[in-house]
Amino acid sequence: MERITIDTGICHGKPCIRHMRWPVEAIIDLVASGMSFNEIINDHPELEKEDILASLSYAKVVLSGKSLLEVN
Repeated sequence: MERITIDTGICHGKPCIRHMRWPVEAIIDLVASGMSFNEIINDHPELEKEDILASLSYAKVVLSGKSLLEVN
């Protein structure tokens, strides 16, 4: 979860990857569209496999109803 950052100055405070302008929801959209991890990374070399995994983990926590404090 260290890769997920929330900064009001970046993407209107949406959860993002490592203070970059990559919202978690955009990563989830890429995976949901059927892109493989390798395809995502090849198209967007600033991303790493761990970023994609962190996005999926974040989505799981949000959907579970737990707070981020409970899982950290």
